[in-house]
Amino acid sequence: MNIIIYTLVILTIFYFLLRIVSNISSKKISKSLRILIIVSLFALAILFAVGGKFLLTLPLTLASLALIKLKGLSIFQLISLYRLIQTLRGSGRFSFNQSNANNASSISVQEAYRILNLEPDKKITKDDVNKAYIKIQKKIHPDVSPETSRLSSIVNEAKEIVLKDIS
Repeated sequence: MNIIIYTLVILTIFYFLLRIVSNISSKKISKSLRILIIVSLFALAILFAVGGKFLLTLPLTLASLALIKLKGLSIFQLISLYRLIQTLRGSGRFSFNQSNANNASSISVQEAYRILNLEPDKKITKDDVNKAYIKIQKKIHPDVSPETSRLSSIVNEAKEIVLKDIS
């Protein structure tokens, strides 16, 4: 019953909009449409100039995560995995192209904390480190998806570095 009422309301609004538009001259409509297109293109250009890096990398990264067949992940898990990958890419530790990955360098203590989503300023226990480690490993363990073995090894290394730091 609600669908019928909503349909009638939408059709009524559409009818009145068409009556209004039919009374306006075509020159006025084309001029307004040109102005609307120009303003929206400027707004889009400003949006991409300010936040283009983030607007374009998130969908591409999520699409590439889908390509490596990470099954059963929610959108929140994908976003936290995206943050992990961006942290690793920023430090040069991870690249989707394996030939460009710099696996020889070691992770700094600050990077290790960021990888595990821990704050170095707070009092962290060994249990906190293990909980953060397990939370991430549930998403990227090689048993879940063999393509994530490099990520898993980096998270293992980060765990060892943080555990040494808090000892």
